[in-house]
Amino acid sequence: MRQTRREFLKTITRGAIATALPIGAFKFLSPREARAAVASSNVRWGFLVDTYKCVGCGFCVKACKLENEVPYDAPVTRTWVERYVILKNGRMLADTPMGARDGFTDPKVQEQEVNPRDIAKAFFVPKLCNQCENPPCVQVCPVGATYQRADGVVLVDRSWCIGCGYCIMACPYGVRFFHPIYHTAEKCTFCIHRLVKGMNTACVDACPFGARKVGNLKDPNDPVTQVILNQRVAVLKPEYGTKPQAFYIGLDENVR
Repeated sequence: MRQTRREFLKTITRGAIATALPIGAFKFLSPREARAAVASSNVRWGFLVDTYKCVGCGFCVKACKLENEVPYDAPVTRTWVERYVILKNGRMLADTPMGARDGFTDPKVQEQEVNPRDIAKAFFVPKLCNQCENPPCVQVCPVGATYQRADGVVLVDRSWCIGCGYCIMACPYGVRFFHPIYHTAEKCTFCIHRLVKGMNTACVDACPFGARKVGNLKDPNDPVTQVILNQRVAVLKPEYGTKPQAFYIGLDENVR
Protein backbone atom coordinates (compact mmCIF):
# COMPACT_ATOMS: atom_id res chain seq x y z
CA MET A 1 0.00 0.00 0.00
CA ARG A 2 1.38 3.48 -0.96
CA GLN A 3 2.23 5.92 1.80
CA THR A 4 0.91 9.48 1.62
CA ARG A 5 3.46 12.29 1.79
CA ARG A 6 2.29 13.04 5.35
CA GLU A 7 2.76 9.43 6.46
CA PHE A 8 6.19 9.34 4.83
CA LEU A 9 7.30 12.48 6.67
CA LYS A 10 5.99 11.11 9.98
CA THR A 11 8.01 7.95 9.46
CA ILE A 12 11.18 9.93 8.69
CA THR A 13 10.64 12.11 11.74
CA ARG A 14 10.26 9.12 14.06
CA GLY A 15 13.46 7.67 12.66
CA ALA A 16 15.35 10.92 13.20
CA ILE A 17 14.23 11.14 16.83
CA ALA A 18 15.19 7.52 17.48
CA THR A 19 18.68 7.93 16.03
CA ALA A 20 19.20 11.11 18.09
CA LEU A 21 18.69 9.25 21.39
CA PRO A 22 21.53 7.32 23.03
CA ILE A 23 21.25 3.55 22.75
CA GLY A 24 21.01 3.30 26.53
CA ALA A 25 17.67 5.09 26.42
CA PHE A 26 15.99 2.02 24.92
CA LYS A 27 14.88 -1.14 26.69
CA PHE A 28 13.18 -3.55 24.31
CA LEU A 29 11.14 -6.03 26.32
CA SER A 30 10.46 -9.53 25.14
CA PRO A 31 7.10 -11.09 26.06
CA ARG A 32 8.96 -13.07 28.72
CA GLU A 33 10.09 -9.88 30.44
CA ALA A 34 6.96 -7.85 29.83
CA ARG A 35 4.34 -10.41 30.80
CA ALA A 36 5.98 -12.82 33.25
CA ALA A 37 4.85 -10.89 36.34
CA VAL A 38 1.17 -10.46 35.51
CA ALA A 39 -0.05 -12.87 38.18
CA SER A 40 -0.05 -12.71 41.96
CA SER A 41 2.90 -14.32 43.72
CA ASN A 42 0.42 -15.65 46.29
CA VAL A 43 -0.64 -18.32 43.79
CA ARG A 44 1.27 -21.31 42.45
CA TRP A 45 -0.93 -23.56 40.35
CA GLY A 46 -0.40 -27.29 40.61
CA PHE A 47 -2.15 -30.34 39.23
CA LEU A 48 -3.09 -33.62 40.87
CA VAL A 49 -3.87 -36.83 38.99
CA ASP A 50 -5.25 -39.92 40.70
CA THR A 51 -4.42 -42.83 38.41
CA TYR A 52 -6.57 -45.16 40.52
CA LYS A 53 -9.65 -43.22 39.43
CA CYS A 54 -8.88 -42.84 35.72
CA VAL A 55 -10.85 -45.21 33.48
CA GLY A 56 -9.56 -43.96 30.13
CA CYS A 57 -12.91 -42.57 28.99
CA GLY A 58 -11.29 -39.69 27.09
CA PHE A 59 -13.82 -37.07 28.23
CA CYS A 60 -10.94 -34.88 29.43
CA VAL A 61 -9.29 -34.95 26.01
CA LYS A 62 -12.51 -34.04 24.22
CA ALA A 63 -13.13 -31.15 26.60
CA CYS A 64 -9.59 -29.85 26.22
CA LYS A 65 -9.72 -29.86 22.43
CA LEU A 66 -13.02 -28.01 22.37
CA GLU A 67 -12.03 -25.49 25.03
CA ASN A 68 -8.63 -24.66 23.56
CA GLU A 69 -9.38 -24.74 19.83
CA VAL A 70 -7.19 -27.70 18.98
CA PRO A 71 -8.68 -29.25 15.80
CA TYR A 72 -10.83 -32.16 16.92
CA ASP A 73 -9.60 -34.63 14.30
CA ALA A 74 -5.93 -33.64 14.41
CA PRO A 75 -3.60 -36.27 15.94
CA VAL A 76 -2.36 -33.75 18.53
CA THR A 77 -3.79 -32.62 21.84
CA ARG A 78 -2.81 -30.60 24.91
CA THR A 79 -3.64 -33.46 27.26
CA TRP A 80 -3.93 -37.16 26.63
CA VAL A 81 -4.35 -40.50 28.39
CA GLU A 82 -1.99 -43.44 28.02
CA ARG A 83 -2.99 -47.08 28.44
CA TYR A 84 -0.44 -49.43 29.99
CA VAL A 85 -0.70 -53.20 29.86
CA ILE A 86 1.83 -55.26 31.81
CA LEU A 87 1.95 -58.89 30.73
CA LYS A 88 2.75 -61.79 33.04
CA ASN A 89 6.02 -62.37 31.18
CA GLY A 90 7.12 -58.87 32.20
CA ARG A 91 6.58 -57.25 28.83
CA MET A 92 4.97 -53.81 28.77
CA LEU A 93 2.68 -52.42 26.09
CA ALA A 94 1.48 -48.80 25.96
CA ASP A 95 -0.60 -46.75 23.57
CA THR A 96 -2.77 -43.64 23.28
CA PRO A 97 -4.87 -43.75 20.09
CA MET A 98 -5.75 -40.14 19.13
CA GLY A 99 -4.66 -39.19 22.63
CA ALA A 100 -7.53 -41.37 23.93
CA ARG A 101 -9.99 -38.79 22.64
CA ASP A 102 -12.54 -41.55 22.06
CA GLY A 103 -11.44 -43.75 24.93
CA PHE A 104 -10.03 -47.23 24.44
CA THR A 105 -12.54 -49.26 22.48
CA ASP A 106 -10.08 -51.51 20.64
CA PRO A 107 -8.82 -54.51 22.65
CA LYS A 108 -5.63 -54.42 20.59
CA VAL A 109 -2.69 -52.64 22.19
CA GLN A 110 -0.02 -51.29 19.84
CA GLU A 111 -1.85 -53.14 17.05
CA GLN A 112 -1.35 -56.42 18.91
CA GLU A 113 -3.96 -58.87 20.13
CA VAL A 114 -3.68 -59.40 23.87
CA ASN A 115 -5.13 -62.41 25.66
CA PRO A 116 -6.73 -61.16 28.91
CA ARG A 117 -5.32 -64.21 30.69
CA ASP A 118 -1.82 -63.00 29.90
CA ILE A 119 -2.30 -59.62 31.58
CA ALA A 120 -0.75 -59.08 35.01
CA LYS A 121 -2.13 -55.54 35.36
CA ALA A 122 -3.43 -52.68 33.27
CA PHE A 123 -4.06 -49.01 34.04
CA PHE A 124 -4.47 -45.54 32.55
CA VAL A 125 -2.27 -42.49 33.06
CA PRO A 126 -3.40 -38.97 32.10
CA LYS A 127 -0.65 -36.59 31.01
CA LEU A 128 -0.41 -32.86 30.41
CA CYS A 129 2.07 -30.00 30.76
CA ASN A 130 3.84 -30.26 34.12
CA GLN A 131 4.25 -26.46 34.45
CA CYS A 132 7.78 -27.05 35.70
CA GLU A 133 9.38 -24.82 38.29
CA ASN A 134 12.51 -24.90 36.14
CA PRO A 135 11.00 -25.11 32.63
CA PRO A 136 13.62 -25.98 29.98
CA CYS A 137 11.24 -24.76 27.26
CA VAL A 138 11.52 -21.21 28.60
CA GLN A 139 15.29 -21.41 28.74
CA VAL A 140 15.76 -22.45 25.12
CA CYS A 141 13.26 -20.12 23.42
CA PRO A 142 15.42 -17.69 21.41
CA VAL A 143 12.78 -14.96 21.11
CA GLY A 144 11.03 -15.05 24.48
CA ALA A 145 7.77 -16.37 23.06
CA THR A 146 7.65 -19.01 25.79
CA TYR A 147 7.51 -17.41 29.21
CA GLN A 148 6.55 -18.25 32.78
CA ARG A 149 4.00 -16.30 34.80
CA ALA A 150 4.52 -15.52 38.47
CA ASP A 151 1.93 -18.21 39.29
CA GLY A 152 4.11 -20.81 37.58
CA VAL A 153 2.07 -21.33 34.43
CA VAL A 154 4.16 -21.43 31.25
CA LEU A 155 2.54 -19.86 28.19
CA VAL A 156 3.35 -19.30 24.52
CA ASP A 157 2.83 -15.95 22.79
CA ARG A 158 1.76 -16.94 19.28
CA SER A 159 2.54 -13.48 17.91
CA TRP A 160 6.20 -13.93 18.86
CA CYS A 161 6.70 -17.67 18.24
CA ILE A 162 8.81 -18.30 15.14
CA GLY A 163 8.15 -22.04 15.03
CA CYS A 164 11.78 -23.04 15.52
CA GLY A 165 10.79 -26.10 17.59
CA TYR A 166 13.53 -25.69 20.23
CA CYS A 167 10.96 -25.80 23.03
CA ILE A 168 9.40 -28.94 21.62
CA MET A 169 12.78 -30.66 21.60
CA ALA A 170 13.69 -29.39 25.07
CA CYS A 171 10.57 -30.67 26.85
CA PRO A 172 11.37 -34.03 28.46
CA TYR A 173 7.67 -34.83 28.80
CA GLY A 174 6.68 -34.57 25.15
CA VAL A 175 3.81 -32.20 25.89
CA ARG A 176 4.52 -29.66 23.11
CA PHE A 177 3.55 -29.80 19.47
CA PHE A 178 3.04 -27.54 16.47
CA HIS A 179 -0.49 -26.22 16.15
CA PRO A 180 -1.81 -27.50 12.81
CA ILE A 181 -3.44 -24.15 11.98
CA TYR A 182 -1.27 -21.50 13.59
CA HIS A 183 2.01 -23.38 13.03
CA THR A 184 3.33 -22.20 16.39
CA ALA A 185 4.32 -24.11 19.50
CA GLU A 186 1.32 -25.34 21.49
CA LYS A 187 0.81 -26.96 24.89
CA CYS A 188 -1.41 -27.22 27.93
CA THR A 189 -1.81 -23.96 29.86
CA PHE A 190 -3.78 -25.35 32.84
CA CYS A 191 -6.64 -23.40 31.19
CA ILE A 192 -5.27 -20.26 32.84
CA HIS A 193 -8.02 -18.22 31.20
CA ARG A 194 -10.46 -20.20 33.34
CA LEU A 195 -8.39 -20.35 36.53
CA VAL A 196 -8.10 -16.57 36.78
CA LYS A 197 -11.91 -16.43 36.74
CA GLY A 198 -12.20 -18.91 39.62
CA MET A 199 -13.17 -21.80 37.36
CA ASN A 200 -11.66 -25.27 37.03
CA THR A 201 -9.76 -26.39 33.97
CA ALA A 202 -11.89 -27.90 31.21
CA CYS A 203 -10.45 -31.36 31.78
CA VAL A 204 -11.13 -31.24 35.53
CA ASP A 205 -14.76 -30.29 34.93
CA ALA A 206 -15.14 -33.02 32.31
CA CYS A 207 -13.77 -35.90 34.39
CA PRO A 208 -16.73 -37.83 35.81
CA PHE A 209 -14.59 -39.73 38.33
CA GLY A 210 -12.56 -36.96 39.96
CA ALA A 211 -9.25 -38.25 38.63
CA ARG A 212 -8.01 -34.70 37.93
CA LYS A 213 -7.77 -31.72 40.26
CA VAL A 214 -6.09 -28.32 40.06
CA GLY A 215 -5.22 -26.14 43.03
CA ASN A 216 -3.10 -23.42 44.58
CA LEU A 217 0.00 -25.02 46.07
CA LYS A 218 0.71 -21.90 48.15
CA ASP A 219 -2.57 -22.32 50.00
CA PRO A 220 -2.07 -24.91 52.76
CA ASN A 221 -5.83 -25.42 52.98
CA ASP A 222 -6.32 -26.14 49.29
CA PRO A 223 -7.53 -29.76 48.82
CA VAL A 224 -4.79 -30.40 46.25
CA THR A 225 -2.10 -29.09 48.61
CA GLN A 226 -3.50 -31.20 51.43
CA VAL A 227 -3.21 -34.37 49.36
CA ILE A 228 0.34 -33.57 48.25
CA LEU A 229 1.43 -32.88 51.83
CA ASN A 230 -0.27 -35.86 53.43
CA GLN A 231 -0.33 -38.63 50.86
CA ARG A 232 2.29 -40.46 48.84
CA VAL A 233 2.55 -38.73 45.47
CA ALA A 234 5.09 -38.88 42.66
CA VAL A 235 6.16 -36.81 39.66
CA LEU A 236 7.29 -37.80 36.19
CA LYS A 237 11.00 -37.92 35.40
CA PRO A 238 12.33 -36.19 38.53
CA GLU A 239 15.88 -36.93 37.36
CA TYR A 240 15.70 -34.04 34.89
CA GLY A 241 15.58 -31.46 37.66
CA THR A 242 12.67 -29.55 36.13
CA LYS A 243 10.63 -29.77 39.35
CA PRO A 244 7.29 -30.63 37.72
CA GLN A 245 4.15 -29.34 39.40
CA ALA A 246 1.89 -32.13 38.18
CA PHE A 247 1.63 -34.76 40.92
CA TYR A 248 0.38 -38.33 40.66
CA ILE A 249 -1.30 -40.68 43.09
CA GLY A 250 -0.58 -44.33 42.32
CA LEU A 251 2.05 -43.68 39.65
CA ASP A 252 3.33 -47.06 38.49
CA GLU A 253 7.07 -47.58 38.06
CA ASN A 254 6.49 -48.69 34.48
CA VAL A 255 5.18 -45.29 33.41
CA ARG A 256 7.58 -43.54 31.06
